[in-house]
Amino acid sequence: MKASTRLGLLAGGAAIAFALGAFAHGKATGVVKERMDFMVVLKDANKTVADMMRGKTEYDPEKVREAARAMAAHGGESMTRLFPEGSLEASEAREEIWSDWDRFSKLAENLFVYATALEKTANNERAPVGAPSGGMMSGGGMMSDGGMMSGGGTMGGQEQMPSREMLAAMPPDMVFLHVNDTCSACHKDFRREEK
Repeated sequence: MKASTRLGLLAGGAAIAFALGAFAHGKATGVVKERMDFMVVLKDANKTVADMMRGKTEYDPEKVREAARAMAAHGGESMTRLFPEGSLEASEAREEIWSDWDRFSKLAENLFVYATALEKTANNERAPVGAPSGGMMSGGGMMSDGGMMSGGGTMGGQEQMPSREMLAAMPPDMVFLHVNDTCSACHKDFRREEK
């Protein structure tokens, strides 16, 4: 699958999920409302970058850096603190967050790391338009449509994160795919689907 097509599908799916979630905001209060508002900031930052990566808007490294800073500020501990155990009322969070806290907190940390890398790579040479996301060899790992493959683990937000040096050398498009893969993995495992 072409990287531009993959970015479009990921961003489109995220936009729909966030739009459905906006409906629930009216019922949420306290920490649940705070984290829902928090996710809107992530959605907006993601959309800004996705539109540039797909060619819908002109690529602007400063806007990429600004969006990446917003995403990084919402990763790691900034995210996990908004999920005190049992905070499910009017929430889209699934109980699995607390039964698999290590994975959830790792995904939150990965978001921070990838968004920080995206900020640093904004001026790197971009991947050629239409370049597939699969097959890029780098430092012993291989970029595949499922994410970074290295030593048998997939990148889907959990295993075998590329080193900071590898991330710093990547085109911003590829780093942004890691951001999206991380968000998608978290939503898949820890967010309830609207029926």
